[in-house]
Amino acid sequence: MPLIVLEGPDGCGKSTQAGLLCERLQTAGRTVLRLREPGGTRLGEAVRAILLDKATVACAEAELFGYQMARAQLCRDVIAPALARGDWVVLDRFWHSTIAYQAFGLGLDVQRVRAVIDLAVGTVRPDAAFLLRLPEAEAHARRAARATADRIESRGDDYRERVCAGYEALATSGDLLPLDASGSTAEVAERVWTAIRTVG
Repeated sequence: MPLIVLEGPDGCGKSTQAGLLCERLQTAGRTVLRLREPGGTRLGEAVRAILLDKATVACAEAELFGYQMARAQLCRDVIAPALARGDWVVLDRFWHSTIAYQAFGLGLDVQRVRAVIDLAVGTVRPDAAFLLRLPEAEAHARRAARATADRIESRGDDYRERVCAGYEALATSGDLLPLDASGSTAEVAERVWTAIRTVG
């Protein structure tokens, strides 16, 4: 059964769309598991708290391995068994975020990062992975409306530009399918739904 991934920079609306997609799949009679990265396991949620805490000091390599620790546990303990049962899985971020945020964003070598990702994910592969594209001005407005920003969200504009460049590289390579995330929440949800109807 399909593993659907929603990706994009902070403020693109992927978490909102993940929730709406799950609701629509459930209405259509699918058994759906909604997950986020990092998270989804006791270990993953603990790692998430550390990685996103503004008080955390971590070099680029430590940050990379932190995300892979959470990812490996999630893939082995939750995602792979769910797919084996025939459930759908909607995942808010996956390995594509590591390429964008740690490789492009922090300057780590892309090929070496991909090797670490491959070890972490094992046999788990997405059936469809979408990049929610949103003009930076609109994404900035959404981020500004939030009460607080985490450690990653607090990085500057130069970092965000590198992250966006990483996502565009993944779209160019075919690892991500771009979807327009502008407009109303309902309009974006309809685009997502139309895109996944061919998956299964």
